[in-house]
Amino acid sequence: MNSTVTAQPSVSRSSGDPVIRQVVRGRLIAITDQMRQALQAVSGSPTVTEASDFFTGLYLPDGSFATMGHQVTFEAPPVGALIRHLIDSGRTLKDGDKIVGNDPFVGALHQNDLQMCAPLFVDGELVAWAGVMAHETDIGGMDFASWSPKAKEIWQEGLRIPAVTLVSGGELREDVLEMILQASRLPDQLGLDIRAFIATLNVAGERLTQLCHRYGTDVVRSVMTTMIDDSEASLRRRLRELPDGVTHTRDFLEHDGHANRLYSVDLVLTKKADSLTFDFSGSSPQAMGFVNCSRAGLVGGVAGALIPTLGFGIPWNEGLLRPTEVIAPDGLICTAVPPAPVGSATVETIWVVSNVVCAALNRLLSATPQYAERAQAVSNGTMATFNLGGLNQYGERFGLHLMDPMAGGLGAYATRDGVNAGGPLNTPSPSIPDVEANEQVTPLVYLYRRLARDSGGAGRHRGGLTAEIGLSLSVDSAEALVMTHGAEVPNSTGLGGGLPGSRVRQSLAPGVRTSDGVGAELTALLLEGDPHTDTRFEDLGPKPGSFTLRSTDVFAVRWQGGGGLGDPLDRDPADVASDVHRDAVSLEAARAVYGVVLHGGDGDSAPEPAEAATKALRHALRAARLNRAPETVAEVTAPLDPAHPPTTLSDGESWLPLTDRLCAIRAVDATWRVATADGAVLSTGNTRWRDGAHRFVIELPDRERSTLHEDLTVTGWACPVSGSLLAVDVHRADAEPIHDLELDLSDGGPAHLVLN
Repeated sequence: MNSTVTAQPSVSRSSGDPVIRQVVRGRLIAITDQMRQALQAVSGSPTVTEASDFFTGLYLPDGSFATMGHQVTFEAPPVGALIRHLIDSGRTLKDGDKIVGNDPFVGALHQNDLQMCAPLFVDGELVAWAGVMAHETDIGGMDFASWSPKAKEIWQEGLRIPAVTLVSGGELREDVLEMILQASRLPDQLGLDIRAFIATLNVAGERLTQLCHRYGTDVVRSVMTTMIDDSEASLRRRLRELPDGVTHTRDFLEHDGHANRLYSVDLVLTKKADSLTFDFSGSSPQAMGFVNCSRAGLVGGVAGALIPTLGFGIPWNEGLLRPTEVIAPDGLICTAVPPAPVGSATVETIWVVSNVVCAALNRLLSATPQYAERAQAVSNGTMATFNLGGLNQYGERFGLHLMDPMAGGLGAYATRDGVNAGGPLNTPSPSIPDVEANEQVTPLVYLYRRLARDSGGAGRHRGGLTAEIGLSLSVDSAEALVMTHGAEVPNSTGLGGGLPGSRVRQSLAPGVRTSDGVGAELTALLLEGDPHTDTRFEDLGPKPGSFTLRSTDVFAVRWQGGGGLGDPLDRDPADVASDVHRDAVSLEAARAVYGVVLHGGDGDSAPEPAEAATKALRHALRAARLNRAPETVAEVTAPLDPAHPPTTLSDGESWLPLTDRLCAIRAVDATWRVATADGAVLSTGNTRWRDGAHRFVIELPDRERSTLHEDLTVTGWACPVSGSLLAVDVHRADAEPIHDLELDLSDGGPAHLVLN
């Protein structure tokens, strides 16, 4: 129940007072953060307290979210779906009620994502809803941690709660709570989180009541509505600045838990005027295994990428989703219908949905001069899952959902490198537990946690490096659950010729630890070398599932780095030398991938690029892309930017950059052509520039013997004049690459975007 409100000094109740409206707006956002503080203060789960895998927000009475925290962006719509389910069902709710749910076919992402919402009444009137959501380590099911790779139907994956009143009129229903806790292998941890949810919603109710009593319920309600309307208007203005057209992107995930089948998430994004249509109709049919997501997950995945990509400088709320339409028939891998299993939805299909949305939107940003500097490659294209459970050294049951995989690499930007261990795009404020925190609450032993050399996608700007870890146990054994996609698919794709970031590599070395440790030779390998290349380490592949991890074993995993942006042979040689000095790039990759010849350098000073040798090597590598002798290939020119217009630009012509080596040129007669920075015309009358580019099979850098899925291949596209790399496509071997950007050039095309 709401607490008694202390009398406040009287203030103007005029809803038109801009000062009061701004104060109320700030207070609403502050309430959302106070909800976060309450949740983390009460929760006993490291997933919440250390890694911030949760959501808090305030909603309008119709279920539209007005505020949200900066934790997990794809969780705002699912909580709204739970609220709308309650509204549509016609359920009568009263002050003090709190509803709990986790059904993916109602609103959750998967059963582990427990949701709770509460109608917030002020003086008997429904003013808003408050919502909270967090990942729970175990909610039942056939496997510990409720990730069940062998599940064939959702009933095998844990307790399903559609929408149940847990707190009625302020009174906790102990019988309902007991029913939920009895389904979990970790009832104490789950129970504490549920009580943290209740505290979080109580804070929201108390603070909102205080706000309404001070400034007036009408004012608060009006401000919440206006916040959403303003964000919608701001995004629509931004969309009108982007060129009209279609972007087509596709990403893949391998292995559904039963077989190593390859699935695709296919997005055709149409941008017209101030609206976006996301069409996923070309995606794979739903899988037999647990990699599917429900429609709630699809909408969440779209929001997870759209909000941080296009919502910069705009308050994050439902207004950012109003200009969008999501199209997809039922029964796809991203719109699975019951009884399809969806246990790994968040880290599988939903994550891949965010990848393709990110890639599509950034192609539009690249073709918008005022926003091109914000264009970014895909970040951390997967969340490799490691769960551990059993008995600790005190004989107590423990469970851990490892959040360290959040420390993947951030994609490169058009103007700078990606952030090392910057995390996924869908978590704007990522965090992971300290090593000591995990070791304190579980019998986990870290042998190393560090940045992984050569893991960032190569490019003119390099993708952020991912982290990697080596683990063992301080007890005899425990049950591990290991799974991922992206071990055989490079999901962190590059942009404008940038290479993908590293793939996931997860390996196990059984029986190598003794009471004396792992020995000097293996210690050196773990601390300074590459354990994945050692014959004692077995490659586990993408979905090894559950197995017993022993104190004599060593588990090693490296996650995905961020995608690169631009041709790696355009990277400043001094930056490559610095990368080598800081152990971000190996000496071998500096030469083979970046074409930089280095000399000198030691532990205190960076090596120096050999200018003439580097120029000659880079020219030879570009010629090799064209399968031609170096003397027959033109010298490369500088990448495009406002200070470096196309060399073939004639008087009266204007141009629009597509990437730093591709541009669309509008002639005096209003016809269009796409040309490279080095003068090669690739298409006329449309932006299907691949029709005129040089196509070749590209070998991705050999990072630790990573293998590409047998159904995939990689195609490179080069300027036929200079051999500069224009794009890298990962696609099915039995299908042609897709044209990823088709701008609307009718009526003169995007004239207001052209640089004259």
